[in-house]
Amino acid sequence: MLIDVNIIIFCIKFSFLCKENLVFTFIKLIQNNKFMKTIMYCFLLFACMLLSYSCSQAQTQKDMKNDKTITTKPITESIEVVQKTEEEWKKILTPEQYNILRQKGTERPFTGKFVAHKETGVYTCAACGEELFTSTQKFDSHCGWPSFYDELKGGKIKTVVDKTHGMIRTEIMCAKCGGHLGHIFDDGPKPTGLRYCVNSVSLDFKKKE
Repeated sequence: MLIDVNIIIFCIKFSFLCKENLVFTFIKLIQNNKFMKTIMYCFLLFACMLLSYSCSQAQTQKDMKNDKTITTKPITESIEVVQKTEEEWKKILTPEQYNILRQKGTERPFTGKFVAHKETGVYTCAACGEELFTSTQKFDSHCGWPSFYDELKGGKIKTVVDKTHGMIRTEIMCAKCGGHLGHIFDDGPKPTGLRYCVNSVSLDFKKKE
């Protein structure tokens, strides 16, 4: 049953006369009327749903705005893709290599064997042996993982958008076997401005003779 307008006017006048808080009086009025309680509960529920939806939309727009993917060099030569089952990879790789290369794990910073590696040669994929980087492309980024400002020509590396762990990053993978290498960022040195951040476990090294 709706509350009569005269009752509301009376309550407002009464609240002023009694020097009571208007809001407190209105709340008391709602508490004493089941229909008004239901209306208010429905209103509050709708307001909460609307707020939740607005926050969700705002986060989506923010993610889309920040979703800056980095494209590596296009594939300019034919690469023979290595196809193996996960069981076959488990037999070929060590447990640590399998965790990082196939399950996209990450080694602890400053623990990899190639972080401070200075020898001259070529860095290859630890899973399939594909040549990926040269020692001249390596630089010290002080981030805790081997870093390179460029890759070898021929589209040796492919990228995918990685939205895990609450972040939006660009994952780098070996184009030949699909092994996880690390991520690429746009905070590297000249001339590319890129930083290929790679797990040491994902790499092997061929020393230049």
